[in-house]
Amino acid sequence: MIDAIRLTKIKPEANQRRYYRLHIEAGLFGDWALVPEWGRIGRAGQTRSDWFDDMADAAQAQHLLARAKTKRGYS
Repeated sequence: MIDAIRLTKIKPEANQRRYYRLHIEAGLFGDWALVPEWGRIGRAGQTRSDWFDDMADAAQAQHLLARAKTKRGYS
């Protein structure tokens, strides 16, 4: 597993306490999965898997998604 990126967005005035976690895992057949997990802090979140042929593509997608979430107020 590659280093995970964990982002949070806490705005008490808007009742927002959210997290976003992005990590990359190796698949069984030489492929790679970017696995984002998101939800409310302190609760179970949702996940999905986006599959890529090589790790560089998965890392690029991880970087782009983290950048997009940072623009939306996550830090």
